Amino acid sequence: MFWENNESGPPTPPSVVRSRIVEFVAGSLGGAAQVYVSQPLDTVKVKQQTFPFLYKNMFDCFVNTYKKDGIVHGLYAGSVPAVVANVAENSVLFAAYGGCQSFVACLVGKQHTNQLNTTENAFAGFFAAFFSTFALCPTELVKCKLQALRESAECCPGVPANEHMTPWKLTRMIYKAEGIPGFFRGLTPTFMREMPGYFFFFGSYEATRELLAKPGQSKDDIGPLNTMIAGAVGGVMLWTMIFPADVIKSRIQVRNLNRGMMSVGLDILRKEGIMALYNGLLPSVLRTIPATATLFVVYEYTKKMLHKKFDALNV
Repeated sequence: MFWENNESGPPTPPSVVRSRIVEFVAGSLGGAAQVYVSQPLDTVKVKQQTFPFLYKNMFDCFVNTYKKDGIVHGLYAGSVPAVVANVAENSVLFAAYGGCQSFVACLVGKQHTNQLNTTENAFAGFFAAFFSTFALCPTELVKCKLQALRESAECCPGVPANEHMTPWKLTRMIYKAEGIPGFFRGLTPTFMREMPGYFFFFGSYEATRELLAKPGQSKDDIGPLNTMIAGAVGGVMLWTMIFPADVIKSRIQVRNLNRGMMSVGLDILRKEGIMALYNGLLPSVLRTIPATATLFVVYEYTKKMLHKKFDALNV
């Protein structure tokens, strides 16, 4: 697990600082790498969620986006705020997770956080996601708007059709029109996505690691391939369980809807049916497998490299 403490007991304060720095840097690099591996399918997902009537399926959306907008302004639109969103989310999540583990350990009467079981670690991730959501929502809002910029201009009156819109230009436009509250549009469905999402991710990730461990083997020693498999299982579980909330969030953010999550969700059900809440699920599931594998590989190798550097410097 990204945030597990040393199995021998609570580390000394300098070790805590070192571990937090290593985890922050490794997690940030892993998150950035994850974005560039998965961004094209994430763009397809957002387009299908927000404007399902424009495309027949995932492949039609992918091909049309490539033909009309190209790679940089099409399939990789919003990649800069996506990287910022991942780094911002991971930094807050890493900082909050340790505290939430201690909180859960206190609730269940355990002395150390390394004594927490799979379900208890899942709840720690659930609580930590509350804090990371505040960092994620503004940057993801900009990302989603950039990804569906052309579709928004075609279908939503008043939206400027600017193929060369930059993240900074769009950020200034949102601030000028709506102020700070404009960046937190869709905050409630983001909460409803992130908190249960991290519960299922951490729970299924830990359960899969335990399942893949051989008799007498620690789940920390299952190797990189099995770790990637466990991460992929966690990612698939996350998106499968929370996808309707993500659809509602994308609609609210991209279309600038001034309505509550429940109202938008019921409107989708009435007009488009329950399957509309799963538009874009296929590209999400397909992207999470290489994305999560990349995240874990970059994280683990960066962490090992940084620990070796610190050891060499006797820090």
